[in-house]
Amino acid sequence: MKNLNKNEISKILENALEEGRKVIPNGHVATYIPQLGTVDPNLLGITMITKDGEMFTAGDWDTRFTIQSVSKTISLAVALELCGREAVFSTVGMEPSGEAFNSLVELDLNSNKPYNPMINSGAIAVESLIIPKASFSDMLLFSKRFCNDPGITLDEVTYNSEMAHSARNRAIAYLLQSKDIIKTDVDDSMVLYTRMCSLSVTSKSLASLALLLAVGGVSPATGERLLSTETCSIVKTIMLTCGMYDGSGEFAVNVGIPTKSGVGGGLLSVVDKELGIGIYGPALDAKGNSIAGKVILKYLADELDLHLFS
Repeated sequence: MKNLNKNEISKILENALEEGRKVIPNGHVATYIPQLGTVDPNLLGITMITKDGEMFTAGDWDTRFTIQSVSKTISLAVALELCGREAVFSTVGMEPSGEAFNSLVELDLNSNKPYNPMINSGAIAVESLIIPKASFSDMLLFSKRFCNDPGITLDEVTYNSEMAHSARNRAIAYLLQSKDIIKTDVDDSMVLYTRMCSLSVTSKSLASLALLLAVGGVSPATGERLLSTETCSIVKTIMLTCGMYDGSGEFAVNVGIPTKSGVGGGLLSVVDKELGIGIYGPALDAKGNSIAGKVILKYLADELDLHLFS
């Protein structure tokens, strides 16, 4: 990262936000979950927190929204901690799928297990591993601690909206059961997965989680080790290769920041050993990623020299 003063960084953040706003009309909010379709697509906010604890914000940074698929990073981290690497990756793979996040084609035709934990089939399988070891209350507590945000709650309205329109995810879950990948109750896996997607966060929550991963699992706020360095390394690597769905490769080349997206508009971005970035922009591109958020991250990567391989 370039060595700039606070005013220079703040100005770059504001400029990045303005660049992001320009593409919002080209995106659209998710409508397959009806509650997400009611969100204002013009909302846009960013939080950046450095390893030294300096926080920079712009736009709607403190607006709460549902975490959606960004929660897959939390579930993967918890599964690695509670179940171990071998158990997790005997259940899910580590490879990009090349398909949409909610696809079941590759699972049905090409593989005996989900390609990775960042697509829906992989995340539902991961939740099935967690169920015997942690309740949703435990997962909520983990989420609050990882995100340094005691205000995280379950958004009941969004949860109910998702559960009422969960036919595709249920089909994925039963396919996983038919392949003996899910060995616990299918409904329990579905409920935990959907509850995790329905957690209410802010861009600051995501920036704090990203910073925890960036610094190797020791909470900058408390000094407590919350995750092992191995868990952080695995999560960051899979974010880089699989975190932006079937747009992950292009994003890795152009931006080069390990990032996980969610259809609620969230982006969790890790600048390793340096800082954490959280973005909220509910207008999505065709692949389900925040359209303005991608522009913002490209701008920041260029202006602050954040590309992993720059």
